[in-house]
Amino acid sequence: MRMIVAALCLILTCGGMAAQPRGGGSSPPTALQIPASLFEKAVACIKDFEGWHGNHLPYVGYGHKLLPGETFTPDMSEAQADSLLRADLMKLCRMCSRFGKDALLVATLSYNVGHYRLVGYGKIPKSKLIQKLEAGDRNIYHEYISFRCYKGKVVPSIERRRKKEFRLLYIP
Repeated sequence: MRMIVAALCLILTCGGMAAQPRGGGSSPPTALQIPASLFEKAVACIKDFEGWHGNHLPYVGYGHKLLPGETFTPDMSEAQADSLLRADLMKLCRMCSRFGKDALLVATLSYNVGHYRLVGYGKIPKSKLIQKLEAGDRNIYHEYISFRCYKGKVVPSIERRRKKEFRLLYIP
């Protein structure tokens, strides 16, 4: 019961955040401006490649990493895991909204590799992908696919995932 209440609170909190007005001139697209069909493709792609994490703590559901204070357990229902995935992806879309029509693509990559690994933080520099997008260059296929390594070696399954994500979510 606590898990259901926590998931509902998370969804309501995230949903309320998207409705907040932005100050300043023209604002970037909000997460709600992403076409629903494209968002559904991203969710399906993440589910397909992440799979069910079962009892692989600190990850639960479809790859949600438990944060301090969260009480989600590995025995959550598929509906709860789906709801958590959608809330996480929507949050990342809002964080990536400055990338315009590439927001969902960058958010989907962030779900797997981590947001700060892309945009930089502290000693972590900005990725070349983000540098190109900030410069207005959308020729990012090779930079996107470059996030296919583990411990310095190319992993074929990760490379397939990146290629499928790019094919599904890149808007020319």
